[in-house]
Amino acid sequence: MAFLWILSCLAFVGAAYGCGSPAFPPVITGYSRIVNGEEALPHSWPWQVSLQDYTGFHFCGGSLVNENWVVTAAHCNVKLSHRVILGEHDRSSNAEDIQVMKVGQVFKHPRYNGFTINNDILLVKLASPAVMSVRVSPVCVAEAGDNFPGGMKCVTSGWGLTRYNAADTPSLLQQASLPLLTNDECRRFWGSKISDLMICAGASGASSCMGDSGGPLVLVSAPPPCPGVYARVTELRSWMDQTIAAN
Repeated sequence: MAFLWILSCLAFVGAAYGCGSPAFPPVITGYSRIVNGEEALPHSWPWQVSLQDYTGFHFCGGSLVNENWVVTAAHCNVKLSHRVILGEHDRSSNAEDIQVMKVGQVFKHPRYNGFTINNDILLVKLASPAVMSVRVSPVCVAEAGDNFPGGMKCVTSGWGLTRYNAADTPSLLQQASLPLLTNDECRRFWGSKISDLMICAGASGASSCMGDSGGPLVLVSAPPPCPGVYARVTELRSWMDQTIAAN
């Protein structure tokens, strides 16, 4: 049994260069999937980041929350030697106007549990501020009081495997449209492992996969056989706010 722990639903509203307002509106064709999924419109998810090691190997995704901070999954285990890539769509191209950012500080949730995967959240403070542009802008993070009922439509994005047995992750940013499940619905598949710190999304054949960890599940508007499990940002928002304010 494999779990994929990413982020919970994030709001999709805002002004130009403000949070949740892509300069290139995404095109979503329905419940496609990152596993056997579809390419995203270039730069339509401008908060999407690629976390890479010193060799350029992509190991996790993340979301830009403001010019100084990125949120990802604690199990991605970001280190100071890693780098954060902003504004990327095609990882095989050297022609894109990307921002290669150094990691300044890393803050893993103090109650992260690698066995239960509770509190699976990590904040990266960039060594220098990102430059906002049509290709780089922040996501709107869900508020602590927000409620996301089952059935709502969300989109996840990343460079994760497009087939579970694929030899390598894709070069082009992928997206998948997924319906939210209630936690009771999710426990029918995953049992008591699903806590109130988690949220589930997925449709028949639609999912995210290895390499998508840490990336966003973004709110845009028959039960699935195997829903993906994500960290519920609404339950972790206070820790995010306190950490950013103190640093």
